[in-house]
Amino acid sequence: MGHRLSKITTRTGDDGTTGLGDGSRVDKDSVRIEALGAVDELNSAVGLLLTETLEDDVRTLLLDIQHSLFDVGGELSIPGYTLLTHESVSNLETQIEKYNQNLPPLKEFVLPGGARSAALCHVARGACRRAERRVVTLLAKEDASTISRQYLNRLSDLLFVLSRHLNRSEGGGDVIWNRDRGKPVS
Repeated sequence: MGHRLSKITTRTGDDGTTGLGDGSRVDKDSVRIEALGAVDELNSAVGLLLTETLEDDVRTLLLDIQHSLFDVGGELSIPGYTLLTHESVSNLETQIEKYNQNLPPLKEFVLPGGARSAALCHVARGACRRAERRVVTLLAKEDASTISRQYLNRLSDLLFVLSRHLNRSEGGGDVIWNRDRGKPVS
């Protein structure tokens, strides 16, 4: 990349457009830029989660995810370009199984919360779902990689499982939704 980003203020976007990786320009509110922005927000949420004290294997996994999310952004910034592979999706599935195997089965819905790291993981999961929705919208209108959509779908599942794992690793448990709250006691 060298000196590519040596000048940050270019003023080229002052007209409401932004440049894609292939050199073309699009409106800043295009579906492609909405998807790119949502992936960027997700990557930032994962970065915030990484400021917490985490187990080494979780930290390594999240750093790898950040790099993959940057690849997703690369795919979105160049129409028709693919960086991720089906192996990227399979790797997430392997991690889901790894972290889910020691968790108790769920009998109720889980509320975001518990330990700070788990709550931040839930924030990242919500950002991931938004990014996935933006990519789905993009795919309905323009050319983009379907692997990115699959990756984001699996990533949201992994972030949910990791939030449960983080609650357990910090000595807590899931925050369970109480369907009976506020009902009169007979």
